[in-house]
Amino acid sequence: MTPLIVYIVEKSEGASDTEIMFYGHLDKQPWMEGWLEGLGPTTPVIRGDYLYGRGGGDDGYSPFSTMLAIKNAQLQRIPHPRCALVLETEEESGSPNLIGLLNIAKDFIGNPDYLFCLDSGAFDYN
Repeated sequence: MTPLIVYIVEKSEGASDTEIMFYGHLDKQPWMEGWLEGLGPTTPVIRGDYLYGRGGGDDGYSPFSTMLAIKNAQLQRIPHPRCALVLETEEESGSPNLIGLLNIAKDFIGNPDYLFCLDSGAFDYN
């Protein structure tokens, strides 16, 4: 199985007992042939003003946005709840191992009251 990374930030002093889970992924999948001749999953290509290649626009921002949000709350002395950042390294649009990995990590993740899925979709290039 591919790894599942679970990063916990315990609640700050004065925060409620609310628990939050942030889900994101680190993969740069799918591993497939490119959309046009000469384009592939691991070879970035600049054509004109456009960058082609997986990872150039994929959702690898989830760990950074989560950690920056928590750090911002800490710097402003805003109490924050317990946060579990759960990062998947398998392609999330199929993820045959995700449920098994979540079951293995459930004691670390806890029982979140809220889940933020830091993922997005683009149904076409427009």
